[in-house]
Amino acid sequence: MGRPSLQRRIGGAITALATPFRDGTLDTVNLTAHVEWQLLSGVDGLLACSLTGEGPTLTDAERVRIIETCVELSEARTPVIVATGTNDTATTVEETLQAQRLGAGAALVTVPYYSKPTQKGVLHHFEQVAARTDLPLIIHNQPSHTAIDLAPTTIARLAEIPGIIGIADGSGDITRLDLWRPLLPEWFGFYTSSDTSALAFTIAGGHGCFSNAANIVPRLFRSMQHSAACGHLAAARSIDDRLRPLFNALRQEREPATVKHALSLMRDFEPDVRLPLVSVESQTAAAIQAAVAPLQLDGSGRLASRHALRLGL
Repeated sequence: MGRPSLQRRIGGAITALATPFRDGTLDTVNLTAHVEWQLLSGVDGLLACSLTGEGPTLTDAERVRIIETCVELSEARTPVIVATGTNDTATTVEETLQAQRLGAGAALVTVPYYSKPTQKGVLHHFEQVAARTDLPLIIHNQPSHTAIDLAPTTIARLAEIPGIIGIADGSGDITRLDLWRPLLPEWFGFYTSSDTSALAFTIAGGHGCFSNAANIVPRLFRSMQHSAACGHLAAARSIDDRLRPLFNALRQEREPATVKHALSLMRDFEPDVRLPLVSVESQTAAAIQAAVAPLQLDGSGRLASRHALRLGL
């Protein structure tokens, strides 16, 4: 099997989509509205069914509906990436094949969690997923969730596997770029899943960010990423300064809950999360409210508040 190719490199501002629920079920109307808003705001990619999208709690039918919605609305113009990684190789293969059948452009596959395999076990896991699917794979290395941190030599060996096109690091440590780059081919993609390090990561040569904050401020986050990539660092740093309170507020608790709370203040988006996640505490809610207040004008000059949307503004 040869190395799969994409029409263009995945990069820039990739929204790790929150999944809207209403009364415990998937809110398909709001899902469509949220995806449409992201696309109209110019984001560079959509990540579906990730931890931010509460992927582990989704039924198979819900996953299908979410992926289909993203693929249909993107019309092949914006890459759709699906989080398919689990702690079981066979299940990961099946979820990746499902994403492939439904038209996704790539899969984000986490390092297996909970069972804490060895580096050799992780390598064999990804070998199996790549061998049994044709979807380009991006490895997600997030030690705080998986209790495993990939060794540089393991990453170099993973890059040799046909079908693996990049790695997303959730540690927020941008020095890893300098460590990994000499070991990997030029075409290999480097991504972060940390909003707080997104700007520094791009300046250091990273290719994009799987962003939680982009759910809330897609235009601003995209502008920051593109300004940095084009060398307009003063503009990028100005936006980063403006967004820093939001980044910090979203990290106070688990981000599906904080992202949804922020969206409930900005748009007609219910803050419901599924157990074992719970709604944010009052202190976090206050921090989020303070952070989003200056962002009611969402970067396009259009009011983003729920009240304004109801008025049709």
